[in-house]
Amino acid sequence: MTGGGARGRVAPEGRRFLRGHRKAVGRLAAWSLLESAHTFLGGYGVARALDDGFLAGRTATGLGWLAAAGAGALLGGFALRGVFAGLADLVEPLRDGLVRRAVRQALDRAVADPAGAADTGAVSRLTQQTEMARDSFAGLVLTARSFVFTAVGAFAGMAALAPVLLLVVLPPLLLGMAAFLATLRPLASVQRRSLDTDEALADRAGRLAEGLRDIVACGGQTAAEARVEPLIAAQERLARTLAGWAALRTLALGTAGRLPVIALLAATPWLLGRGITAGTLAGGLTYLVQALLPALNSLMTALGSAGTRLLVVLERFSGPVPPDPVGHSPVKPKPQPQPKPQPQPPRPARTPTDAAAELRGVTFAYGPGAAPVLDDLDLVVRPGEHLAVVGPSGIGKSTLTALLAGMLSPDAGSVLVAGAAARRVPGADGPDPRRTLLPQQAYVFTGTVRENLTHLAAAPGTPGPGDARVQRAVRALGLDELVARLGGLDAELSPRLLSRGESQQLALAAAYLSPAPLLLLDEATCHLDPAAEERAERALAERPGTLVVVAHRVSSAARADRVLVLDGTRAVCGTHEELPARSPLYRDLVGRWNQAADE
Repeated sequence: MTGGGARGRVAPEGRRFLRGHRKAVGRLAAWSLLESAHTFLGGYGVARALDDGFLAGRTATGLGWLAAAGAGALLGGFALRGVFAGLADLVEPLRDGLVRRAVRQALDRAVADPAGAADTGAVSRLTQQTEMARDSFAGLVLTARSFVFTAVGAFAGMAALAPVLLLVVLPPLLLGMAAFLATLRPLASVQRRSLDTDEALADRAGRLAEGLRDIVACGGQTAAEARVEPLIAAQERLARTLAGWAALRTLALGTAGRLPVIALLAATPWLLGRGITAGTLAGGLTYLVQALLPALNSLMTALGSAGTRLLVVLERFSGPVPPDPVGHSPVKPKPQPQPKPQPQPPRPARTPTDAAAELRGVTFAYGPGAAPVLDDLDLVVRPGEHLAVVGPSGIGKSTLTALLAGMLSPDAGSVLVAGAAARRVPGADGPDPRRTLLPQQAYVFTGTVRENLTHLAAAPGTPGPGDARVQRAVRALGLDELVARLGGLDAELSPRLLSRGESQQLALAAAYLSPAPLLLLDEATCHLDPAAEERAERALAERPGTLVVVAHRVSSAARADRVLVLDGTRAVCGTHEELPARSPLYRDLVGRWNQAADE
C-alpha cells in the first residue's frame, strides 16, 4: 500500500499546482460570484414577493420580485457558461503533468533497474489513472466551487431575511456533514487498495502474456490461473467493501440533506411566535430546497467518489510504485526456482566450415521466469541438407526458425549461420545474404509479378536475375498457369486478388531465386495442397544450398534428409525411417498419417 510519505506530499503539491495557476482559479472565482448573486436573489425574491407583494395585496410588486428571482436564474446560467470555459485551464494542465510524471516514473525505474521486470503498472497510470484524475478533479472543482458560492449566497440571504434561520438550519447540516466526512478516510483506504490491486493485476497479466506461448505449450494454464485468481478475488472483495461504505455515505447524505428541512418545519410555530413572517419562512425553505441542499448533495457525492479517487490516484504519482498487494514486488519478479544445471561434457570445437547452421546449448524462453521453449538444444545442419522440423503447435518450431533467422537471440548458448553469429548486423540493407526466411503469411506486395519474384534475388540498386532464371523458377514451382492468368511477368499484381495459396506459391518462387545458401520455411506451404507442396519442397531442396522446413504434414518430413522432432524441451533428430523407434511422438504422428492415408 502507498506509504504515508506519498500522502504527505499530495497536499503541498496540490497547493503548489493551484498557486501556479492563480489566474485560472481567479477566473473561476469571479464567475462563481455570479452564482452567489443568483442564489441570493432566488430565496430573497420569493420572501419579498410574499411579504411585500402577494400577502400585502400588491400583486405587481410580487410579480416584480419573482421577475428579479428569474433574472437571477438567467445570471446563474450565464455564470455557469463561464465556469465551464475556465475549468479547462485547470484540468488539462493537471492531466498533462500527470502523464509526464507517469512516463518519468517508468523511465526512472528502467534506469535504476535495467534488468528488472517492465513497469506494466505504468500502463494503468498513463491511461486509466490519468483520465480518472482528470475527470475526478474536474468534477470536484466544479461541485466544490458551486457549493461554496451557493452556500455564501444562501447564508447571506438567510442572514438578510432573519439571522435566527441560521440557528435552526446550521446544526443538523453540520451534523450530517460530520457523519459524511467520517466515511472519507476508510473509503479512501479501500479505493487505495483497489488501485493497488488493479496495478498488480495489470503487472501480473503482462508477465503472463509474455510467456503465454510457453504456458499453453507446457500445459501451465492451471498454474497461471493460480497466479491471477487471488487478484481477481481481491478486486471482488474490495468492490463489496466499497458498496458497503457507499451505503453509509448515502445515510450521511440523507442526514445532511433532510434534517435541515425537517428542523425548519418543526421550528415554524416557534419562529412565527418570534415575529418571523411567512415570506421569510418560504424564502428560507427556498434556500434549503432549491439551492443549498442540492449543492451539498453534489459536493458530498463528489467527495465520496471523485474526491477519494483523486486523492488515491495522486498518491500513485507522488510516491514510488506500490508493491503488489498480494506480496509480489512490481520492481522485480519473484525468481522462479530452476532445476540445478547438470554438468555437461565439453563440446568439441568445430571449424566454421563444418555446418550451414548450428545451435550450441541453446536455451530460449519468452519472458523472465517462463518455462524455456528450447532448453540446451544442440543441432548441426549440414551444408546442402534438407531438414524437417516437426512437433505439436506451440512447441518451439517457429522459435527455432526465428533464432536461425537472427530475429531472436538465445538466453543461453549460441546460434551460428555459416560459422558466424546468427544475429543480423544492425542497419544492414537489402536481403540477408546468408539466409532467407519465409513465414506462414506470405509477403506479396503491389507491383509487377516480376518484382514479387525477384525482390529477394538482389540487393537494392543491383540488377535482378534475367528472364531465363525467372522462367526456370516459374517452371520449377509449377507457376506457368498462375503467371499467365495474372497477365505475365510484367503485369501489375494486386495482393488482395490472390488466394493465400497463390500468395505462398509466388513467395516460394521468390525464395527459389534467392542466392542465400540457407532457406528457412516456417509452414510456408500450409495453404498448398499436398501435390503443390511436394513439388515446391522438391524444387527448393534441389536448388543449391540448405533447406530447413517447419513441416505440418508427415509427408513433408518423409521427403527430408533428416527430421528434428521437438517434444517439450526434448529434441530427437534422425531420419524418417529410424525416428519411429526413437521418438514416441513421431511414431504417433506417423501412425495417424498412415491411418488417414488408408481411409
